[in-house]
Amino acid sequence: MRNDMKTPRGLSSLERFDLLPLLRDGVQVHYEGSIDKQGYNADWDWLLYKDGGEYVIFDVDGPGCIYNFVQHRYPDSPEPTFRFYFDGETSPRFEIKHSEFGAKAPFVAPLAGAYLGPEEGGRGPIRVVRSFVPMPYARSCKITTDIRLKGAAKGDGGWGHVVYHAYAEGDDELITFTGEESYDRTLDIWRRVGEDPKPDMASEMTAHRELFISAGGSAVVFEAEGAGCIVSMLAETPGIGAHDLWVRATWDGHESPDVESPLGAFFGNELGINAIGILSHGTRADGVSYNYFPMPFWRSAKVELVNKGEADIRIARWDVSHTSEKATLSRYPEGRTGYFRASSYRESKATRGADAVIGRIEGKGHMVAAQVTAFARKPGIVSCEGDVRVYIDGIATPQIESDGSESYVCYGWGFPTPPETNPSSGYDGLPDNPWSMVRLCAGDCYPFREQLIFGIESGDYNNQYLRHSGILFYYGIDTPGLLLTDELDIGDRGSEEAHGYVASGGRGSYSLESGYEDGTHRLLKDTGRETEGYSEFTVAIDPRNAGVRLRRRSDQITGRQRAHVYVDGERVESRSWYFADRNPYKRWLEDEFEIPSRHTAGKTDITVRLVFEQEGESRVWNEFYYWIYSLV
Repeated sequence: MRNDMKTPRGLSSLERFDLLPLLRDGVQVHYEGSIDKQGYNADWDWLLYKDGGEYVIFDVDGPGCIYNFVQHRYPDSPEPTFRFYFDGETSPRFEIKHSEFGAKAPFVAPLAGAYLGPEEGGRGPIRVVRSFVPMPYARSCKITTDIRLKGAAKGDGGWGHVVYHAYAEGDDELITFTGEESYDRTLDIWRRVGEDPKPDMASEMTAHRELFISAGGSAVVFEAEGAGCIVSMLAETPGIGAHDLWVRATWDGHESPDVESPLGAFFGNELGINAIGILSHGTRADGVSYNYFPMPFWRSAKVELVNKGEADIRIARWDVSHTSEKATLSRYPEGRTGYFRASSYRESKATRGADAVIGRIEGKGHMVAAQVTAFARKPGIVSCEGDVRVYIDGIATPQIESDGSESYVCYGWGFPTPPETNPSSGYDGLPDNPWSMVRLCAGDCYPFREQLIFGIESGDYNNQYLRHSGILFYYGIDTPGLLLTDELDIGDRGSEEAHGYVASGGRGSYSLESGYEDGTHRLLKDTGRETEGYSEFTVAIDPRNAGVRLRRRSDQITGRQRAHVYVDGERVESRSWYFADRNPYKRWLEDEFEIPSRHTAGKTDITVRLVFEQEGESRVWNEFYYWIYSLV
C-alpha cells in the first residue's frame, strides 16, 4: 500500500479513503455504455463492433483503470461470458460469466454482486450484475462478449456500462490487472459499512448531547482555529424532518459556506423512509447516522446546525471527531488538497423539456457523491428512466451518462424494491415513486479543472413531469486549473492560415448540421475536413502549463477513429487519439486528448501533427474545430 501523497490509482483509491481529498491531476473520467443513439429510451443495444466471433463492448487506448461494470439480463436470455483483453494482448487475460459475479475471485461480494428484480410484464425478473473491482491497465483495454447484448423482449439481455479513469501518462506503479490481486484490505473495508472506512486517524471528539435549537435558530457543534481535519460526524436525530435541519460548514473563514446541506442529504437519504447506508454516509440499523468524508482545513473551521423548520428541534446526539494540526499538514498538503464542499442544494422542482440540473460546480476538484430525489404526480409511476448526464469543463458531449437513473446506482428496471444498498450506492422510497438515490464515487471520482454540471432527464426523454431535488459532494478549490489559450476553426480560411494548418491526404471539406448527445434538439452547422494522411497546425499555449488538453469537434457517423499525436516532431507514446463508439443520428462528438507536460512545459506554442491510422470501418480522420487548453 502506498503511503506517499501521489495521486492514488487503482486499488489504493479504495483502500485509502483518507486520501480522497487529494486533487487529481492527469486523470479524466469517462463512460461507455448502451445509450439510445437517437436520444430516446431504447438503451438495450450494447455493441461497439464485432471482432471475429466476439462482440466488443469496450475499447480504449492508453493507461487507465476500470472502476464500475454493470450489465442487465433476463434469466431466459443466453448467458454471456465477458472477456477482458489488456495492453494489446490477443488472448483474454480474464473471463467471467454473468452468473459468476459475486463468487469468482476477485469479483466477490461485496465488491461485485447481483440484484434480482421482480417480475416485469411476464418477461421474468431482470438480473443486474455489478462490479466495483478496480482493473488498471498500462496501455489499453478491450472487453468482449460471446453473444450480442441487445433487445428488451423476453429472452434478450442488453444494457450495461463501464465507468473508467483515463490517465495522461502511466507510471511504474500502474500495473495491469492480472486477476490474481489480493483485494482483502478493500473487502474488509467494504464488509463493514457503517464503520469508518478510513485507516486509523488519531482523533479527539467534540460531543454534544440533548441539543436544543429553536425554530429559525442555529447551534455551533464544532469550531477550531489552525489546521485540522474532521474525521467523522455521528448523530442521532430521530423524528427530525430531512429538510428541517441543515448542516452548514465553513472552512478557513470563507465568505460563503462550503457545505449547506439538508440533514437527509448529508446522511445519504433525502426521503428517510428506511435506514440505508453506504461506505461514506448513511444511517445504521441502530439509528445512528454517519458521515465519514474527511474534511481538512488549514486556518479555521466552523460547523453549525441550522433549524430551517417551523418547530423547535431537540437533537439527542451529535459527535464530531477531528485530528490535530500536525497530522493534517502531513497528510493533506495545502494547494494539493481540496476542501470538502457541496453544490448548492436544488430544491424540489420540475424542469420542463430539458434535463434537471442537480448541481453546477465551478473551480478545480473532483466529485465524490451524488444524491438525487424525484417525485412524480401519482404513486407507483415508473419515474426512473431518465438518464444521468455529467458535463465536465464545458465539453458538449457528456463524459458520464446512464441508461436510466436506476442504472446509475447499479440497479435495474426501476426502483421497485426499496430499500436497496451496496457499499457504493443505493436507493430508498416507495416502489418506483417517490425515490431517492445515492452514489459514492470513491475510486471512480469525477475530476474537473474548471466546471462540472450534473443533470438528469425527466422520464424516457424529458417527456414526463417530475420534481427533482438533490446535491453533490466534492473536493475542490476556487482557482480553475484550465485556461483556454487558442482555438482553430477548421474550414475557416483565416483561422487555418493563422495556425499554419496543412493536411496531407486530404479528401476535402464538407458541412454538417446535426446535434450532440445532450438530450436537446438543438442543431449546429459547421464545416470541417477529412484526411486519410495527417493534419498539422501550430497553436498557442501558456508556458506555465502542466500539460495541454486538445478538444476536438468531429463527426461520429463512423466509429474507431484513430490518430497518433506528435508534438514538435515527438510522438506522444502514452496513447493514440482513439474513440471507438459511433452515432449516425446525433453525429457531433467532442472528445479530448491530454498531452503530458514533458512535451509542453515552458513553451509558448507547439506544433501538433495528427497522423491517421485506419481502424475498422473508419477510413478517414475528420476535424471541425479544436480548442486548446493549458493545464495550469
